[in-house]
Amino acid sequence: MIIEVPGNAKERARDPEEAAHTLKAPFTFRCPRAEDGYPIAKLIAACPPLDTNSVYCNLLQCSDFADTCVVAERGGEIEGWISGYRPPSAPEKLFIWQVAVAASARGEGLAGRMLDELLVRPAFAGTTMMTTTITEDNAASWRLFGAFARRHGAGLTKAPRFERDVHFGGAHDTEWEVQIAPLPNTITS
Repeated sequence: MIIEVPGNAKERARDPEEAAHTLKAPFTFRCPRAEDGYPIAKLIAACPPLDTNSVYCNLLQCSDFADTCVVAERGGEIEGWISGYRPPSAPEKLFIWQVAVAASARGEGLAGRMLDELLVRPAFAGTTMMTTTITEDNAASWRLFGAFARRHGAGLTKAPRFERDVHFGGAHDTEWEVQIAPLPNTITS
């Protein structure tokens, strides 16, 4: 817990873990590069319950979809990742595929900041809706996207998209499609 008092960030932080976060270097946000594919695959593997993809999939995301993905770095290390794209059949949508934050960066609001970073990129000009899929038990993702919707004054709806028995043969929980709209703060040209 941070209690606001006059003085520097070191004095305001009461919890030792908070103090460590307030003294860390800031994050740098950028588009991924192909050489980020393997470190991103390792980051995703360290962030259950995220589904792991092949390194090749991450390489394609980092090269062919670089404009619609974001990497957060601190001290030369990748500590955050979001993969996203605009579906060709619905270019007004921004689909968020995965959000991964390293354990060392959790509790700093990084995931929300990466989502906000995507909204101001030219690749998302004209986007009016953000979508994603979330399993019912992924509390962290529900909190993230709920907070994002509130921060941007948007509504949030959900409906089953890929069902456990119909689409996953009973081997994966139902993925709920979340729609957040309208996105009032996106760029238009």
